[in-house]
Amino acid sequence: MEAKRNSINLKTSIPGPKATELLRKKERNVPRGPFNTMPTFAVKGEGALLTDVDDNTFIDLAGAIGSLNVGHCPPKIVEALKEQIDKYIHPCFHVMMYEPYVELAEKLNEITPGTHHKKTFFLNSGAEAVENAIKIARKYTGRKAIISFERGFHGRTLLAMSLTSKVKPYKLGFGPFAPDTYKMAYPYYYRKPKGMTNEDFDFEILRRLEDFFLSEVPAEEVAAIIMEPVQGEGGFVIPSKAFVQGVKRICEKYGILFIADEVQTGFGRTGKMFAVEHFDVVPDLMTMSKSIAAGLPISAVTGRAEIMDAPNPGEIGGTYGGSPLGCVAALQVIKMLQEENLIERANIIGQTVMNRFKELQKNYPIIGDVRGLGAMVAIEFVKDPTTKEPDRELTANILNECHKRGVIIMSAGIYGNVIRLLSSLVITDEQLNEALDVITQVVKEQVDSE
Repeated sequence: MEAKRNSINLKTSIPGPKATELLRKKERNVPRGPFNTMPTFAVKGEGALLTDVDDNTFIDLAGAIGSLNVGHCPPKIVEALKEQIDKYIHPCFHVMMYEPYVELAEKLNEITPGTHHKKTFFLNSGAEAVENAIKIARKYTGRKAIISFERGFHGRTLLAMSLTSKVKPYKLGFGPFAPDTYKMAYPYYYRKPKGMTNEDFDFEILRRLEDFFLSEVPAEEVAAIIMEPVQGEGGFVIPSKAFVQGVKRICEKYGILFIADEVQTGFGRTGKMFAVEHFDVVPDLMTMSKSIAAGLPISAVTGRAEIMDAPNPGEIGGTYGGSPLGCVAALQVIKMLQEENLIERANIIGQTVMNRFKELQKNYPIIGDVRGLGAMVAIEFVKDPTTKEPDRELTANILNECHKRGVIIMSAGIYGNVIRLLSSLVITDEQLNEALDVITQVVKEQVDSE
């Protein structure tokens, strides 16, 4: 079986014979808990393309769940990593410090929103960044309670999982959860109450937040509110500027810290360096990871200097936090984003995708909603455009068929009925359109066959 387009080149079925053998080995040796989108194994990544062990080449629109805004193996970053490996790999910042850590901290303090004095420190993952941002917020404020939002995702470790709002697969059977964590509504305009305007919807949710301080937890006991400027796992749900600014005003009113979780939205994904910039809000603390370092494991917490300095020496950190390899890669990522106009490219990619699927939506109303910010675009599938009943099965079929035809995409949303696109920002127009052609054809075939 050989299917070839310009970039997609499928020489076997998926999985092919080598991948099938590796799958058997994986099932014997790896627990079933870690999920896998594709039933095959990578041997080479370049830009927006991935090649597997059977020499099948795919167009990757998942980007390691948003970790590869600058694509697979950017040559400048590979070169910087090789140069760093020849010097030292990991002396541990807590034992002997190294310059790339300080350089990256300085750079993030410079490019994150706000002109105030900021400080930054580093960890390994998005969940670790979230956990440490909460630790810092509690230490600074002397308060305990943390508020997150419905459909939000902040990680899989205990506190981060407690802040996350999706039962399956993230929370079922893993309780009890961390105390003093609470969830509030977040505007999902596509599913707002019938007859209510977006403005009214925002107002009602903000009113409930104020009421929450009267009915559940007093504001003077709330350390922080943590928010994804665009919800990632929740289905790429985008709030209004008025809503985000309303939450920030409430935080300021009661001395609550505003934490922007930019783990999935940061580093050019939404058409700005950080998504929160779209809303003209300056957070007190920010968490970052994923695309910060082209796929290397590193995360960051950046915030107001006086807040970041609240913990005493030794109270925050970790043995592998701020890996030198991650630091040098991140410095190159930021340089690439700025010098190669990749942030502007995100808007072009996003507009191309939005136009294609809004056009398709005219003839296929089972596409209930097409939404996005920059190159963070989602397509929501429903059984009926009036009732908006989610169509999880159709979404799964579309994903599966696209994978078989050489396009890597993923789902999102608490109903499992959203396809999210997270292509690298270095994807060419030809590659993007080739992948969109496949998705479009699959959607038409799946719907017409029902």
